[in-house]
Amino acid sequence: MSRTVYVNGAYLPEEEATISIFDRGFIFGDGIYEVSAVLGGKLVDCEAHLARLERSAGEIGLELPCSRAELVAIHQELIARNQLDEGSIYLQVSRGASDRDFPFPKGVKASVVLFTQARQFANTPLAKTGIKVVSTPDLRWARRDIKSVNLLAPVLAKQFAAENGAQEAWMIEDGIVTEGASSTAWIVKGKTLISRPLSHKVLPGITRTAVLAFLAESGFSFEEREFTLEEALDAEEAFITSATSLVMPVTTIDGHSIHNGAPGPATIRLREIYLDHARKGGVLG
Repeated sequence: MSRTVYVNGAYLPEEEATISIFDRGFIFGDGIYEVSAVLGGKLVDCEAHLARLERSAGEIGLELPCSRAELVAIHQELIARNQLDEGSIYLQVSRGASDRDFPFPKGVKASVVLFTQARQFANTPLAKTGIKVVSTPDLRWARRDIKSVNLLAPVLAKQFAAENGAQEAWMIEDGIVTEGASSTAWIVKGKTLISRPLSHKVLPGITRTAVLAFLAESGFSFEEREFTLEEALDAEEAFITSATSLVMPVTTIDGHSIHNGAPGPATIRLREIYLDHARKGGVLG
C-alpha cells in the first residue's frame, strides 16, 4: 500500500511527491531534520524533538514555516492516514528552492517534508542479542549539535559498520568516543551510567535526556564525562540511545566482547523503563 507523505502543505501518495531540483536541501544540504518514534500509534517525546528542531533552526538562521502545534498535527495526521502502529516519522526542513547561490535567498519560504516508516523496534531481536559496534575516525564538522541534513560522514561510518557486520559505528576524536553515527554512546561501571558532556561536538540526544529524566526511577547514578575506546572495551556494559534504537545494548566493539558478550542488567532495566514510558507517549512530552 502506498504511503501518504506530506510536502509543503499537501498530503500526497508517495509516488506523487516531488521537490524542486533547486531546493537548497538537495543542492547544499542546507536544512535540518528530526526523527520521532511511534509506538502503539502514539508519538514518543515529539514535543522534545520539535524543540530541538527549533533550536537547530535558530542556530542556522532558518525561519520555520509551521508552528510547533501545526507540526504535531501533521505528525498525527500521517499516523492516522498510514495506520502507523510502530515506526518513525522523518521531518525535514530546508531553506527552500532558489537558483544556486551560497548566501541565503530572500523571500523564499522553507520547504517542509514528512514521511512515515513502519518498523519494529520495541521487540527487535537485537535487544536480546545486543548490537555490534565498530570504531571509526570522526570526520564531521564543528557544529554537531545542529541536527543538519549534512550526513555524509555518518553515512560513510554506517557503511563501514555494515561492511564489517556491525549495526553502528562509534566515532573517535583524539582518542575519545564522541558518539555513534546515529546515536548517543554510553558505558556502565557498577551502578553508574557514563556519557560525555553536551557541547558543539555532539548532538543533544532526546533519548539521552529521557534516560536522565527517569534516572532516580532506574536506581542508577550518572557521571557526565568523556571516555576512551579502551575504557569502553573494559566497561561492564555499553549501550546506545536514539529515537529508533531506544536503549540498545552493545555487546561487541571492534570484535571484542563487552564483559561476557551479553546484554547487561543495567541496559535491560533502562530499556524496560524507557519502553514503559514510550508506550504512554514518552518521558519528555
